Amino acid sequence: MSIAGALEIVTVDPAVDARWRVLATGPAASLFTSPPWIAAVCGTYGFVPEARIALDPSGRPVGGLAWVRVEDPRGGRSISLPFCDRADPLVPDAAVWDAVAGPAITAATTGTQPPFTLRCLDGCPATADPRLRVVGEAAWHGTPLDGDLDGLRTRLSGTSRRNLNTARRAGVTVEVRSDLDAVRVMHALHVRLRKYKYRLLAQPVGLFERIWQEFAIEDGVTTLVARVDGDVVAAALFLEWDGVLYYKFGASVPEQLRLRPNDALYWTALGLATERGLRSVDWGLSDLDQPGLVAFKRKWASVERSVLTLRAGEPAPGPSQREFGRSLGELTSLLTDPRVPDEITERAGAELYRYFC
Repeated sequence: MSIAGALEIVTVDPAVDARWRVLATGPAASLFTSPPWIAAVCGTYGFVPEARIALDPSGRPVGGLAWVRVEDPRGGRSISLPFCDRADPLVPDAAVWDAVAGPAITAATTGTQPPFTLRCLDGCPATADPRLRVVGEAAWHGTPLDGDLDGLRTRLSGTSRRNLNTARRAGVTVEVRSDLDAVRVMHALHVRLRKYKYRLLAQPVGLFERIWQEFAIEDGVTTLVARVDGDVVAAALFLEWDGVLYYKFGASVPEQLRLRPNDALYWTALGLATERGLRSVDWGLSDLDQPGLVAFKRKWASVERSVLTLRAGEPAPGPSQREFGRSLGELTSLLTDPRVPDEITERAGAELYRYFC
């Protein structure tokens, strides 16, 4: 009997199942497959998470895949997982991948179930599955913490060191905070940046509050707030999971970027992670059509990989789905017009953001 044939497959709720939590601290795991992250996202948007776990003959979990099924005016689809930088399948090899994912991927490929989409790092066993095709690519950056802070400083680029000096001379100070009010400060900056720079709606403040609620239980949420002369000029939300500090959200005041507050935030994060004895800092996903962001992260990261978006099955939107998509785009354009009050834009994000997954 093959190893895959000896496995028992069970379906569980990954937000609460103890066996999933074991997998969520394994080699392939990340923040985005952690129970608190899944609970925060699904609790905010009303998704019902599912996971298939492979158990060996002793009952030990050896692999798993989590996803949500979405049915809305954009049509039906399965996503692993929504609003995540990535959600790598927690599998050691192709055999376990097929054991936990095979039925869902085959059903999507043959059209008996809606399309299935997942994001994972290059090299994941899912990337070799011929039933999946690559429909998107992004960059991922990380910094292993294999030395002290002085060692990290010596490895910084000359540009980074100059920017840190600029921030210091400009009087940029960074607060390290764990309270909910700091998260709300971060969210307010986030709303304005997405509106005025990108003409996009922002995730609702309720998501940020739920993230804080889930991660604060284990002191896993930190907000860094940069100020100049008492005024907030930048902020970043970091989450800690399984020995890694994750940069998740960041925003700044565009007019103050010359003071290099983001460099001060990143350096503070590296110092914080080093002091806590963490393994690495994960700087997250960067779209390839944002070369400025990719270049900024490259200054701080020593590891760069690709995040691939994989899909099984073809979306088949009908006239109503296409019309809804057009309307959603038009509404986004209208509600992010600079003449619209920021409060209205924020409320619009709370109502509409769930449809962007």
